[in-house]
Amino acid sequence: VQLQASGGGLVQAGGSLRLSCGASGRTFSMYSLGWFRQAPGKEREFVATIGRFGSLTAIGNSVKDRFTISRDDAKNTVVLQMNSLKPEDTAVYYCAASDKFTLGPEEYHSWGQGTLVTVSS
Repeated sequence: VQLQASGGGLVQAGGSLRLSCGASGRTFSMYSLGWFRQAPGKEREFVATIGRFGSLTAIGNSVKDRFTISRDDAKNTVVLQMNSLKPEDTAVYYCAASDKFTLGPEEYHSWGQGTLVTVSS
C-alpha cells in the first residue's frame, strides 16, 4: 500500500490541524493505520493508531485528550485531528500501515512521506 500524508502547516498554539493520509490499493481496510512524529534531534514517537474497521484505537500519552484518529475505508483515508496544539507538537508527522494493531514503529511496513506541523508560541 502506498500512503501520502497531507494537511500540515503553521498554526498558533491552541489551534487545530487536521492531517489526512490517503492510500492506494484495494487492501486498505485490511491494515491497521498509525501516525508517528519526529521532531529534530529526537526519535520517532508514536502518536496514534487505529485497527481494522476502526474497532480499536490507541493514542499516545503526550497527545491524549487532544488528538483523535479515525478512518474512512470507503475513501481509503485515515485522519488525525489535532486540537489544542502546543509548540512541543512541532514535528514531521508520518502515517504508516501495519498488519497488526501495534504501537511499535518497527511493526509498520509502509510509510508515507511525512507532513510538517509547526506550532508557534
